[in-house]
Amino acid sequence: MIDIETHRRIPRCMSTQHPDNVTVPFFAQGPVMEGMDEIREAYYAFSHLGCDEQMWDFEGKEVDEFVVEKLLTTYEGFFREFPLGREMFLTLRVPNPAVEKAQGKILLEVLHGIPRAYDVARLFYGEDVAPIFEVILPMTTSAEELNRVLRYYQVFVTGKGSAVLTPGDISLKEWIGEFHPTTIQIIPLIEDKESLLRADAIVRTYLQDKDLSYQRVFLARSDPALNYGSLAASLLVKVALSRLERLEQERGIPIYPILGAGSAPFRGNFRPDTVERHLAEHPSVQTFTIQSAFKYDHPAPAIIQAIETLKNAPRKSARPVEPEGKVIDLIERISACYQRQVRAIAPLMNNVAPAVPRRRMRKLHIGLFGYSRSIGGVSLPRAISFCAALYSLGLPPEILGLSCLGQEDLALLREVDPGFEADLGDALQYLNEEALTLLPPAEAGEIQRTIRLLGLPLSPNHAHREVTTTIIKRVGEGSVKDLGDLILRAAWIRKFLG
Repeated sequence: MIDIETHRRIPRCMSTQHPDNVTVPFFAQGPVMEGMDEIREAYYAFSHLGCDEQMWDFEGKEVDEFVVEKLLTTYEGFFREFPLGREMFLTLRVPNPAVEKAQGKILLEVLHGIPRAYDVARLFYGEDVAPIFEVILPMTTSAEELNRVLRYYQVFVTGKGSAVLTPGDISLKEWIGEFHPTTIQIIPLIEDKESLLRADAIVRTYLQDKDLSYQRVFLARSDPALNYGSLAASLLVKVALSRLERLEQERGIPIYPILGAGSAPFRGNFRPDTVERHLAEHPSVQTFTIQSAFKYDHPAPAIIQAIETLKNAPRKSARPVEPEGKVIDLIERISACYQRQVRAIAPLMNNVAPAVPRRRMRKLHIGLFGYSRSIGGVSLPRAISFCAALYSLGLPPEILGLSCLGQEDLALLREVDPGFEADLGDALQYLNEEALTLLPPAEAGEIQRTIRLLGLPLSPNHAHREVTTTIIKRVGEGSVKDLGDLILRAAWIRKFLG
């Protein structure tokens, strides 16, 4: 039997299916990827780009449940040389029934499919190989949620092998075959502010009754930005990384963080040309997500070189976050200011977001934005559409939530988040001051004061400004003619959709 924890190599680069790309990849059958496109994408990420992990996402989208069979049979030569589950890794993201009731039973279907994938790989390789043995649980808020998934797998998937359907008859495993792997690793994907600040406590509780040789922890970057502001999200991740490192030392086992950053500055500013910055900013992160804009909106040699840089860079200790109390207070203030401003501009943004072109087949997504339930009934689109709409209006969303900052806050930020100003500079090149005419006067004034406070030299991207000026004019006149095409033109310039 295979021990999934023995000689386990933890991946460095996780290819994902986030639809933030402008460029349609050459292997896709159309602009909206689905079905076999994503099978080909996984192979391309492994074989050409050098990623060593592919997230297979069952949360909020249609997905091929026979991915292992199709990869092994379609690309037999590659996966014989680089075995799935040993050299290349497939990690499933499943719905969280605590939040997504309508999709909750998909979780059970996915868990029951893991032993089938194991049987396929055993036939293919002629030996015991577990092609899938890790599951990502999104929107994790407690250890109990993780334990439910693990216990369901152990009791109702692999544990049912000894069951006898009729007294005196053979057991299920004698009839169907044994169920392997006998256990799986559950990876918490932590997305909301309170849970990110408790990431170490959640993992500590989960590890209490287990003898694991390692634990992976996935820290979201996009949804926290959507819910609390980009700067608050960046600080939340840094606090979580610092606390997880202390837990790693306390427990004496490796805890391997995964960082879910996208290419848009608002969603993490993680692009081929910023990997060195991220390695310096997040030295304790083990696995970086390689999202679609990273994979398709840059020259292939630059992408491949960036992934090689990530894979060759050693993991180091987390950057200290001190004084932690002041940083958490800053997070709360930024979050409150951001949410107030977003509530005011939401009607404008929601008017543009439906025109953002689709890049993946997706179902409705349950967002975390608190105002949708508590203040004024404000609802927001997914983070990528949110970003695409605001960038297309010449209003980089990174600027939201910063009007509460003072000079003392800026000094603290330069200590704990030294990439803050570089990220803002990358975003503000897409600022078009004409967008402020579309905003309520109070929010427009706050944004103008924020720009003066930051004192950053503005170097506008003139090509992007020209397109956004047209979009601003159309939106101001109440016209949405050709808006999708204009949004794509602006996105081509930025090299990301949202």
